[in-house]
Amino acid sequence: MAGYDPLVLTKLVERKVVDVRDGVQLRRYFRFRVDRWYGGIVTGDVVGCNLRCGFCWAWRFTWTGYERGIMLSPEDAWNRMVRLAKRRRVKQARVSGGEPTIGFDHLVRLVELAVEDGFGFVLETNGILIGANREYAKKLASFAGAGIEVRVSLKGTSPQEFTQLTKAVESAWYLQLRALEFLIEEGLKPCDEVYAAVMLSFSGEKGLTRIKRVLSQIHPDLAKCIDPEYVILYPHVKEILKRSRLKPLIAYRPDEVPPELV
Repeated sequence: MAGYDPLVLTKLVERKVVDVRDGVQLRRYFRFRVDRWYGGIVTGDVVGCNLRCGFCWAWRFTWTGYERGIMLSPEDAWNRMVRLAKRRRVKQARVSGGEPTIGFDHLVRLVELAVEDGFGFVLETNGILIGANREYAKKLASFAGAGIEVRVSLKGTSPQEFTQLTKAVESAWYLQLRALEFLIEEGLKPCDEVYAAVMLSFSGEKGLTRIKRVLSQIHPDLAKCIDPEYVILYPHVKEILKRSRLKPLIAYRPDEVPPELV
């Protein structure tokens, strides 16, 4: 699948994981959970992604498995999330697993529901659809000051590294950067409301220096608040690394993840 276009793949995946019923956009979820990240957060894990990262922890639901899980409206998904959040006493929410911006109307309504209930919302995204659709950035920026964080996860520190890790066309890496540009230009505050997470397991110090320089050209603060990502060696992640023939320079066992990365 070398050299695929994530925008084309989006349309193929969307047919499997997004539906519309009575004018409401539904999205396929495979689980709901509360986890330790961000100091405690309720999470809805969605099926389907427009990248094929060779280190993905959720690859069984992003590369394949489109028939798994259940189609839910934003209201049904949020009801499940808020009930779980109240039991575990957390006040932050996110969508993870697959790419949340596939089925964008569903996502926006979910954020609205979270904000109405007084929750902070962390959007974990690869940014490709935001970089390709400035209107997405404008809509997300309408939640500025309401507790939204948009975490754009860059897959590598260069277009060449991006293709090595995802097998997608190099040009899609620049859409990730454009997403950061659009979100800031539309009004989200760098570091507080929008920031870059960067997969650094395959990069080394030169890669980190390179991406800091790139991010500082978008906004000087972005280079100061990079959220580093590293491979966590769950058994199924080891499997996909082997299939993808990727060897991380830095990786952690699940029981040895440094506290600063949680």
